Amino acid sequence: MTVKEAVRARTGSAYEVRGGDESRGEGEHTPPGTSAATADTPATPATVAAGRAAQELGLRRNEFELAVHLGLIAVTAGPGSGRPRVHEREIARLREDPGFPDGLAERVRTVGTAEGAALLGIAPARFTRLARAGCVSPVTFYLNRYRAVVWLYLADELASFAVREPELLAGRTPLGMRTMLEAGGDRRARNWRSQRIDRLLKRTADPWARAAVEASALDSAHLAEVVEDPYERAYLARVRPEPIFGRPGSVAARETMGELMLADDPDEILWRRINLTLGLDLAREERPAPHPGDGPGARMTPAPEPTSRVAPTPAQPVAETAPPLSPPAGETPSGLREPGGKRLLARLGWRRRSDG
Repeated sequence: MTVKEAVRARTGSAYEVRGGDESRGEGEHTPPGTSAATADTPATPATVAAGRAAQELGLRRNEFELAVHLGLIAVTAGPGSGRPRVHEREIARLREDPGFPDGLAERVRTVGTAEGAALLGIAPARFTRLARAGCVSPVTFYLNRYRAVVWLYLADELASFAVREPELLAGRTPLGMRTMLEAGGDRRARNWRSQRIDRLLKRTADPWARAAVEASALDSAHLAEVVEDPYERAYLARVRPEPIFGRPGSVAARETMGELMLADDPDEILWRRINLTLGLDLAREERPAPHPGDGPGARMTPAPEPTSRVAPTPAQPVAETAPPLSPPAGETPSGLREPGGKRLLARLGWRRRSDG
């Protein structure tokens, strides 16, 4: 499908998610033992394994996992917090969509640089420059035989970008973008991190788990500067939400993901430290982290169980014509005020590396 065909398809009809679960907010789910029809019915809704669900939805396993990651398919934890399972009513809802099965498969179709450039009708070199500048954001990656990172992009989001920013597909690159690229800038990993963090935050309302998501972007040195209490750091590691299907299986992929998850630009590091500091304030107000010797009723209050539903609308890619001088809008902790009289940067423990 060319970009012109994709544009016509998108302008002619919009994807919609239908079903009785539409009215639920992000993170809401039906508690175990409660029927969707009535709270008085003890019967548990029937569920199927992820592999069976992928087969019934006409998706390959990696496409199914990406659909869950994007919030297109709601899952629930299996017995004993085992492998994720899917309610049969969720499968029925997706199969009743007018565009099924092609519509769902198209929403999770990923492309690399060459195929993405062909979809947009531009040269691969220009596509790479747009991706490095942050105009299009990768949704996942894999390692090639040389263990180099190969970024993958949602074809659906590339079509949206073509509709939204057609002037960037031809002509001269804007000055701000050229300056950023000539300086060696590359926002692909940062955009991937940002979207990943946003999706994990949507899956939990627990303040400690949310703080743990922010902490996952900081290395051990920065984390120790922001969170001085070692028991709080241990608690953050324990309650940190992970993607529903976990991390990649191979050792090389796990090591690469561990590296990509860490913020590397000074402004991004500072922004994550700010978010973590403010998140910790909220978490400590909710409950303190457990310490040795705490009674079972005091500090050992367990964190709420992870939610099983995910919002059905995928996050949109970051589209920028130049590197922003301030943090992306999706990362703004609006409405959170610094408690006490201390200055935020002083509480962050932030200091220039050149100052020792």
